[in-house]
Amino acid sequence: MPAELYDIRDDRFKKLIHGNAGMDTLSTGGRWTEGPAYFPAGRYLIWSDIPNDRIMRWDEMNGAVSVFEQPCRNHNGHTVDALGRMIACEHRGRCISRYEFDGSRTVLANSYDGKKLNSPNDVTVKSDGSIWFSDPSYGIDSDYEGDAAPMEQDGRHVYRIDPDGTITRVIDDMRQPNGLAFSPDESALFVADTGRTHFPDCDPVIRRYPLAADGRSVGQGENFVTCDTGLFDGFRFDTKGNIWSSAGDGVHCFAPDGTLLGKILIDEVVANLCFGGAKRNRLFICSTTSLRAIYVNARGAG
Repeated sequence: MPAELYDIRDDRFKKLIHGNAGMDTLSTGGRWTEGPAYFPAGRYLIWSDIPNDRIMRWDEMNGAVSVFEQPCRNHNGHTVDALGRMIACEHRGRCISRYEFDGSRTVLANSYDGKKLNSPNDVTVKSDGSIWFSDPSYGIDSDYEGDAAPMEQDGRHVYRIDPDGTITRVIDDMRQPNGLAFSPDESALFVADTGRTHFPDCDPVIRRYPLAADGRSVGQGENFVTCDTGLFDGFRFDTKGNIWSSAGDGVHCFAPDGTLLGKILIDEVVANLCFGGAKRNRLFICSTTSLRAIYVNARGAG
């Protein structure tokens, strides 16, 4: 297997990769690519190009790349709910929105406690239909990825939207909560903290929060893994509980016990990733200016 593509730290990683599966570059020309989400019914992928204020679309059938929406209110993270609808984090919209089957847009959350959200960043949907999202300040820090504006919340937190529309703050002990995902059994919520961009003393970690018995709140969090190159941003679980995370030098893969198994090395900073394809065994990677993909010997959870 090509030495320049993989950094193997544990023999278990060899079973999660294909030595003859090279990296594909599917699209270039972005400024800061983010928020990939795969739509199995249409066999296409969408992702954000935040500073260019556009959502891009890649067609799995013919490889065509097109603009899905522009302007798009500086979307960042995306996910797909159980009905196949797109859930979006909007920096400039300062909200979580949902794209309906008829193409209309529904705002699901744009405030908490009567004050505007900062700039929702990443989002995940739990099996009970609740939507959990992070709300750091990147979209209001400048005009590059949104609209510069004062923060109305008392910090940067994680929230839950219930199916009835109720919005609850679930995590308030992070500096800049960013990527987030549930473990495959939904026993814990994992959240990346990119607070080092604003607070030099903040460790670049993914934190683990155990879910309460009711599945609607979390217990005390703990640092789970620390990034050795750059920052963790978006990440996903595979069905075996391994974490595949973005980092400064590519994609880092961690075992369920937190051991760094290995890295997929990329010559750009990786912001986010997701699993897709007919077998959910293709990793789609947003790496600064480009969208890349590689087949792995793992299937995405969820």
